[in-house]
Amino acid sequence: MRGLESKVVFVTGAGRGIGRAIATRLAAESAKVAIADIDEKTAGETAAAIGKGAIAVRIDVTDGASVRAAVAETERRLGPIHALVNNAGWDKVEPFVKSEESTWDKVIAINLKGPILCARAVLDGMIQRGAGKIVSISSDAGRVGSSGEAVYSAAKAGVIGFSKTLARELARYHINVNVVCPGPTNTALFREIAGNNPKLMDALKRAVPFGRLGEPDDLAGAVAFLASADADFITGQTISVSGGLTMA
Repeated sequence: MRGLESKVVFVTGAGRGIGRAIATRLAAESAKVAIADIDEKTAGETAAAIGKGAIAVRIDVTDGASVRAAVAETERRLGPIHALVNNAGWDKVEPFVKSEESTWDKVIAINLKGPILCARAVLDGMIQRGAGKIVSISSDAGRVGSSGEAVYSAAKAGVIGFSKTLARELARYHINVNVVCPGPTNTALFREIAGNNPKLMDALKRAVPFGRLGEPDDLAGAVAFLASADADFITGQTISVSGGLTMA
């Protein structure tokens, strides 16, 4: 079970997609999981489907008060948070010169400010206990760029830089900070962004050496590993889970 038994893990954006797969995998490894999502309905459905003591918690990752309240509720109901998984994200694909400032603000608030706020909310307790894990979901777009995703790529690159700095600052407290970068992954958000365009889907599949899109479960194993005792001596790392689309 890799040392996750009874550990409390707080997963943002866990009501559906990659977050739901991560939460399900962590619960299967006997962690106590908080399904934190702005959509209370999907959060509740996911918690009910997982069972095993999983709880649903409402969170708006762009709002500090909401983040702090969700963390406090989780610790009151489940106990001290062992691991934070920053998964919540949002994007709108369009050429940069056709995008609007309101879109930039939303993309940055959810994808970059969110992980910053969530990390700050859990760190005092982790530092006091001298242990903890933070795993943030970035994107291969943050490593190599992606047409139509300029500000999203910038925000996701920011997650990587932020995480590396935290890893350096927090190593003395035995807190591990790492990043997982998905490539194109078959989620509802991805299908919405792609507009259910079969030609785009086929082009992306051809670009991936493994010949397919990622699935949410592909990400879950990497996150569970980094949240576990198996990764106690791994920090400041960025791992792509993309079927070889990008290679470091």
